[in-house]
Amino acid sequence: MKAVVYRSARHLEVQRRAPEPPGPGQLRIAVAYTGICGTDLHVYHGDMDARVGPPAVIGHEMSGRVAEVGAGVTGYAVGQPVTVMPTRFCGRCAACRRGDAHVCHAMDFLGVDSPGAMQSSWTVPADLVVPLPDDLPLDRAALVEPVAVAVHDVRRGRVTDADQVVVVGGGPVGVLVATVARHRGARVLLVEPDPFRRSVAAGVGIDAVDPAGTDVVALVDGRTDGAGADVAFEVSGSAAGVGTAVDVLTTRGRLVMVAIHPQPRPVNLHRIFWRELELLGARLYQREDMVEAVRLVASGVVPAGQLISRVVPVEAAASAFTALEEGGGVLKVLLDWQEADR
Repeated sequence: MKAVVYRSARHLEVQRRAPEPPGPGQLRIAVAYTGICGTDLHVYHGDMDARVGPPAVIGHEMSGRVAEVGAGVTGYAVGQPVTVMPTRFCGRCAACRRGDAHVCHAMDFLGVDSPGAMQSSWTVPADLVVPLPDDLPLDRAALVEPVAVAVHDVRRGRVTDADQVVVVGGGPVGVLVATVARHRGARVLLVEPDPFRRSVAAGVGIDAVDPAGTDVVALVDGRTDGAGADVAFEVSGSAAGVGTAVDVLTTRGRLVMVAIHPQPRPVNLHRIFWRELELLGARLYQREDMVEAVRLVASGVVPAGQLISRVVPVEAAASAFTALEEGGGVLKVLLDWQEADR
């Protein structure tokens, strides 16, 4: 088998390794595709070395087929298409005891805290595996995990068909949040400076504007008779994005913080006070979100195929990371493991 190994900041290496046989309660998966996401870029930049502990196999967005079933595992068969919910929780901390295991205080996030999906053979606990429909193309299925993020975010924001929603940031998760919110019946506006990302959003039917050439607050006020947006999602990770997300909200509007901000940001607390705004964090997802994500991708509600910019061989992993880092003309990049030596 082959694996993409993170060695140090901006240094990836393709290695040959022996497959790990599944132990009791485990499945070995022949990985078909692995997506590269923003967290992977943070790792690539060296920002998460304290958790990752290089050398490490990273990655968590994936699809594949069961290759081997460990002792005691039932309900899965060799060849069955699957994905993985890469969050292993402790079951003992305060969050777990309260039923909020998705924000476990001792979370083992596969691909960060333990080996991830950038390998042609991946052995994982069977209880983290999520079945896929037989007729769902595996390249599209590799987007189930980020769709689950969007499903959780929209649920966290309590989006309804009566809402005006503003999504600030048009990367993969931003476009997916906009798509899921629109599926809930909301009116959606996406704010994104990059023209390629706006074109992808427009291609899947999402109204997208450039904040540099648009008074976003005035636009939203015009669409809501001066009231403002009911829900804003901050997905840009930028200080300007935080400001826009706060400024567009109506009285008692809901701000959902989705992006990982690498440093503290100034926030207009007076406006939060003045309009009685709610500030909600949204992190990861629960299994019900993964199941719903599978349904949305399989049904075509999420046009996954249109969001995949490139599919590249494993040997091109380093150049794929560079392309995403530069941000020009790419949205979602997948690594194709199907031709890798297993």
